[in-house]
Amino acid sequence: MTLNWKIGGLLLGLVFFAAVLLVKPIGVSTQFVILDGIVADLANPDLVTQTDDGYTSTNAYLAKSGGKYAKSVANPLNYSFIFVLAMVVGGFVSVKMRGGLDQAEKTMPALWRANFGDSAAKRNIAVFIGGFIVLYGARLAGGCTSGHMMSGMMQTSLSGYIFALGAFAAAVPVAMMLYRKEA
Repeated sequence: MTLNWKIGGLLLGLVFFAAVLLVKPIGVSTQFVILDGIVADLANPDLVTQTDDGYTSTNAYLAKSGGKYAKSVANPLNYSFIFVLAMVVGGFVSVKMRGGLDQAEKTMPALWRANFGDSAAKRNIAVFIGGFIVLYGARLAGGCTSGHMMSGMMQTSLSGYIFALGAFAAAVPVAMMLYRKEA
């Protein structure tokens, strides 16, 4: 079962619009920091503490923003964290609807096969490394593609448009280098 890209784009736009209208703009990279904080707090219960003024942390990053990140570590069941968990569940459901991981590996894109071969392990490692680089860059920039580009552009934020231009200015030449062979 495949979804037409036009319908998918329209549905994505409607989800983003509904999120902004009902809750807040979508952004997810900070929630990976929150997950790190949750794991670190399990190992060191003194990492996040509640004070009369709110929450604070011995970690400078979690303590910034008036303790907002520390509060999210202490109380992770918030909209943003649940949204990230829902993305993982959605990915799992999508794989199952397409026939499971075995079927996903059989339907590897022809363009990938032409350039890198049939190895599912190689593709998984490449996806993991690519995801790590994107997440690292997102945290370095103080946001992510969903926050900067998608939510930002939807709100006509100048920084969103600048981020999108930068992302495509980097992505197009990299894709041209990696995918020299046509399928």
